Amino acid sequence: MKIMRFVWTCLAMWLAASTLSFAQGQPAAGKQNVIESLVVSKAGGNTVLKIGLLNEVNATPSNFTIANPSRIVFDFPGTDNGLGHSNKSVNEGILRSYSLVQAGDRSRLVLNLAKNSRFEARNEGKLLFITLLDDANSDLGTAAAPQIQHFAQIGKDQESAVRNIQFRRNKEGAGVVLVDLSSSDTAIDVSQKGSKLFVGFKKTQLPESLRRRLDVVDFGTPVTAVNTKAEGDGITMEIVPTGLWEHTAYQTDNQFIVEVRPVKEDPNKLFQGTKRGYQGEAISLNFQNIPLRELLHVFADITNFNIVISDSVGGNVSLRLNDVPWDQALEIVLQQKNLAMRKSGSVIWIAPQDEFVARDKNEIEARNAAVAAEVPRMEVFQLEYQKAEDFAKLLEQSVQQTGSSTEKSQGGFLSSHGRVVIDRRSNQVFVYDVPTKLTMIGELRAKVDRAPKQVLIEARIVEADKTFSKTLGARLGVHDYRGAEVGHRILGNNSPRFAIGGSILDPGAHTGQVDTTPDFIRDAMSVNLPATSIGAATAQTGQFSLVLFNSAKTQFLNLELSALEADRNGKIISNPRVVTANQVEALIEQGTEIPYLQSSASGAANVAFKKAVLSLRVTPQITPEGRVLMKLIITKDAPSTVPIPGTIGTQIAIDTKKVETEVSVDNGGTVVIGGIYMQNSTNTVQRIPLLGDLPYVGFLFRQKSTNDESRELLVFITPKIVDETLTTLR
Repeated sequence: MKIMRFVWTCLAMWLAASTLSFAQGQPAAGKQNVIESLVVSKAGGNTVLKIGLLNEVNATPSNFTIANPSRIVFDFPGTDNGLGHSNKSVNEGILRSYSLVQAGDRSRLVLNLAKNSRFEARNEGKLLFITLLDDANSDLGTAAAPQIQHFAQIGKDQESAVRNIQFRRNKEGAGVVLVDLSSSDTAIDVSQKGSKLFVGFKKTQLPESLRRRLDVVDFGTPVTAVNTKAEGDGITMEIVPTGLWEHTAYQTDNQFIVEVRPVKEDPNKLFQGTKRGYQGEAISLNFQNIPLRELLHVFADITNFNIVISDSVGGNVSLRLNDVPWDQALEIVLQQKNLAMRKSGSVIWIAPQDEFVARDKNEIEARNAAVAAEVPRMEVFQLEYQKAEDFAKLLEQSVQQTGSSTEKSQGGFLSSHGRVVIDRRSNQVFVYDVPTKLTMIGELRAKVDRAPKQVLIEARIVEADKTFSKTLGARLGVHDYRGAEVGHRILGNNSPRFAIGGSILDPGAHTGQVDTTPDFIRDAMSVNLPATSIGAATAQTGQFSLVLFNSAKTQFLNLELSALEADRNGKIISNPRVVTANQVEALIEQGTEIPYLQSSASGAANVAFKKAVLSLRVTPQITPEGRVLMKLIITKDAPSTVPIPGTIGTQIAIDTKKVETEVSVDNGGTVVIGGIYMQNSTNTVQRIPLLGDLPYVGFLFRQKSTNDESRELLVFITPKIVDETLTTLR
């Protein structure tokens, strides 16, 4: 009995050993091939991998490349690892090591390279040859390498210096580093390494006062510190940002500027920031009829994202892509299979588009059902700056007309059973609704119930008036007076007298005018210079009269010369100023109202008034950039000094000047509005018929007048945003 038990024990051990030996030499059930050997060698400067398999290879295995780190991956379906090891360091040519990992019914061969390289793969029976081409043009890592910006290069003997380093915060909340250089030809390199930004200034000196670390946390930008130090013959500036950010570097003359902007995370974008286009590392894919779910797992290995695949995703894919950004390759695959993705942190969820649409619809319905199930209550909102009726209208904008009934949208500010009541006296709004909607209304009130910004509008209205007039002429007269007193001597009152084209001078009469009944000539010469009147106050100016007489003193030659030149330059300046709230129209005017008769329907005449004023009407709007957009209407009306033709009485016309425009101006800037320009030139000639046309002496019988008048209206507008601290009282 003991002998039989010993025999059966030996037989069992022998069978177990035989089974183990057979298993090590044959593929398991369901397997078709086994990788038995892998040999690395050099051939013509290239690295060659010779892979031996148990059975013949019908086609080149599926493969893809990764740019950073540099890798080439081959997938062997239905193949076991028969090498006896999974990882091995090689250091042959550009091949550093390789890994052969078995996962399920396939084996993956990963080649770790020193740099990116092109490769060739061919199969010969049971052998697979992979050749890594180690040539100078095979470097594919340029796109994946850290991007370095190069600025102007300086000569060998040139050297620049940093004069000042400043840090500011712009309106968008970005950190701005400004470096003042002594030369615009300084060589500068900007590169990102990890989470830091480095700026290198080559052949540049750094003063001792600028070799310091700037702590800029209090500025509230993505930048926390700027550390500048000298290294060799150059300078290295280390910019330390936090969170999500992106940068821009540029140079203007002798100033170098680096802007580090904050980036708001978008859960549906694979890469954050404002940069457009595909930003993934370049990869190469070569798959024939591979299951879609396995291909998505390949993307998970490449991108280091966690990918969750819906159960409804299936099918096979065949593709061959060379040096394509991985985010573009993933988008191509998803579009081909009518799939969509949602990103949450480092997790990507992939499912059919219809599934996402149905899920979003169910979430909305569930959220509305949860809101409708809440118990409504009343809350009072006290408004400080906005009117209660305006706030109530804003809440009721969510009401939609559906047929003959009125229903409130669940997505608006009020639910289906929300109610709004206002109290104008206390400026309060009473809202009866569910807590979720009341919270939304409270957030809305905090946004809209704020002190409005105010704008000071200062205008300078200038009306330039330039008038030039010139008069030149001469008149010759011949007189014969008998019995007149000449030099206080009586010739006789009954003597005949006559006058031709002239006049008799008399201090009591207007200079240059004919006296039809003169008896005496008291002066032999009379002069009336500009701004001086002889005799009456209404006498003409700029006239000169000369009397010539013979020895008998009974015949006189009267010569009158007239000349006048006037040049007047005037400016009428008005300076209206007004303060108004943002988007609220303001009006300021000054002038007179002119009465006129207006007939009524009964036939009676009523007195009405027409304005002739200088007015400024402006509606300002403050833009998000801090500029002021203004709608301007400027008028300058004045009573006309020219009578209305064909009218009776004292009816007065109104001269109107009006400018209407819309302009955008910087805060505190000035805009000039013109365009109203009037010029009037007249030339007048007065002459005695026939005598004024005589040659040589005709000028003695004619008078020329020249009048040149020009007017221009200019308006200077300066808007200034009033500081809120000066208008808000808390």
